[in-house]
Amino acid sequence: MGEPLTHSFRVRYGECDPQGIVFNAHYLAYFDVAITELWRDAFGSYQAMRDRGVDIVVAEARLAFLAPARFDDLLSLRIGVSRLGQTSLTTSHRVLRGGELVAEGELRHVFVSLPELEKIPIPDWIRAGLERYAI
Repeated sequence: MGEPLTHSFRVRYGECDPQGIVFNAHYLAYFDVAITELWRDAFGSYQAMRDRGVDIVVAEARLAFLAPARFDDLLSLRIGVSRLGQTSLTTSHRVLRGGELVAEGELRHVFVSLPELEKIPIPDWIRAGLERYAI
């Protein structure tokens, strides 16, 4: 088993709704930031994958809100690989403020070829790069 990747950031004012709470749709953007940072850590960048003719598309998203986050909160995004299938990857996401779990969810991405955007098996080099984040 591996370790999840953690990326920290502060909530920006523009991400909050009139109630002063992070607007719900921003959590999917936070998950996207986590994926980008995972790719940066595993492969140098997301673009490195695209340069080799491979991309990913979101096929499924699940998200649960557990506590409100507010402007200037320091949040930690934790992302781990919960499943490496034949053509898809499932990542588990946890958003924490200190030790408090604010939100959690999963994303399932399908691997596709570029430029055709046709579903393909996960390349061995990607599988090898992501195994250390398996949870």
